[in-house]
This record gives sequence, C-alpha cells and structure tokens, in this order.
Amino acid sequence: MRSQARIGIVGEVSVALWRGLCSMREPGMVWHLLWPALAAAVLWTVGIVYSWTALVGYLLAQVSDSWVGGWFGGSEAGAATLLVVLKIALALAVLPLVYVTAALLVSVFAMPMMLDRLARREYRDLEMRRGGNNAGSLVNTLFAGLLFMVGLLVSLPLWLIPGAGMLISIGLTAWLNQKAFSYDALMLHADREELRALPRDRRMPMLVLGVAGAMLAYVPFLNLLAPAFCGLSFAHLMLESLRKERSGLPEGAGRAFPAHP
Repeated sequence: MRSQARIGIVGEVSVALWRGLCSMREPGMVWHLLWPALAAAVLWTVGIVYSWTALVGYLLAQVSDSWVGGWFGGSEAGAATLLVVLKIALALAVLPLVYVTAALLVSVFAMPMMLDRLARREYRDLEMRRGGNNAGSLVNTLFAGLLFMVGLLVSLPLWLIPGAGMLISIGLTAWLNQKAFSYDALMLHADREELRALPRDRRMPMLVLGVAGAMLAYVPFLNLLAPAFCGLSFAHLMLESLRKERSGLPEGAGRAFPAHP
C-alpha cells in the first residue's frame, strides 16, 4: 500500500509538471514565466555588487569570534580560508533570495494571468467559487516570504558546512513553494473551506512538487523559469485535485498523462 501511495504521488506530480510544460505553448506564457526571475536577478545582483564589501566584512566580524570561526584556527591560512568560504556562502545565499523575490512577483502579477488562461482553456468544467482573492494571495506570500527569510538568516552559520547550504536552501524553497503557490492555485476556483482543507490533504504531493521546483532553481538557465513554472505546475496539481475532490474520484485516477487541449 505504501508503495502504491508513493507511485500515486510521483504520478500526480509528474502529470502536473507535464501539464505545466504543455501550458508553456500558450502565446506569451514563456515571457510571463521569465520576467519575474529576470527582474529579481537584476535587483539582487545590483544590490549585492554595491554592498558586497560591507556584507563580507560584517559576516567576517560576526563569524570570526564565534564557534564557527574556531574551526579555522587563528592562523593566516585559516583566516584566508574562512574569507573564501564566507564569500562562497554569501554567493550561494543570493540564489534563494532571488527565488523568493521572483516567487512574490509571480504570486502578485504572473499567477492571475496564468490562472485566467487555465480556467478558460483547461478547467472550464470547474466552477469558480472565489474563496480567495489577490489581497489574500499577497498577504499569504509576504508572510511565507518573511518566514523564509527568517529561516535563511537563522541557518546562515550552517551554510559553512560543505553541502549544508544547498540542502537548507532546497528545504526552505520547497516549503515556500507549497505555502505560497497552493493558495494562489486555488483562490479563484475553491471556496473557503476547500481553500483550507485541500492543501492540508494534499500536503505530500505539494511537498514533492515543491522540492522539484526548488531543485530547478539550481539548474543554469532553467532557474530563470523555475519560480513561475513551479507556480504553473502547482496550479495544475491543485486544480486537478479540486476537480477530483468535487467529482468524488480517488486521487491518482485517470490517465497518467492526460492529453493537453
């Protein structure tokens, strides 16, 4: 039974990703997938370039007197190594910052357009009950982004451990994806009760899809599409789940890769 459940979850997430890819054929869709990440990347690149020296100096001062600084000893070689590690950790930390900013732009600007197109072309049979709205989406995404930033700041010392930074970033980003995009995906079609209950019931598929989106953020070139593509895939996952919930079908029922209209 557990094996079947895992296969069902993988199948659902695969269908959502496949449908997201198919939806990219819509005119103008690629641009709406691309511009949030481009805008976020430019914003953070400019900010980091102008504040790089100050940030590195601040982090070096904070870490040198801590238990982390003790790992590198008091020698000149240890200090030089610590400086290099700090710069690498700071550079890696920019990726999740770009992602969370892009996710906010996607939530506020790109998702309403994508949902409108999906509603007209692929989910015409699904009644719109409008349990959420754009204001609720903004508040939800800002709250999720704030918690994401707190988690990122608290975990920064652990980023000096080789490999830990990427794992922490993927975990935080996966949580952000499911927290922000589950509301956005359902706000037009679900009523208030469905908007509360469905994300709770579909937590595991959402987590798997969130991890997939987070991992895309580390793939060169694809990372420019990752935030909006993840939002688009979440829309397919949650709207299909809502459709099955209302029709009484079990999750995972139907064809593995339904034909795209």
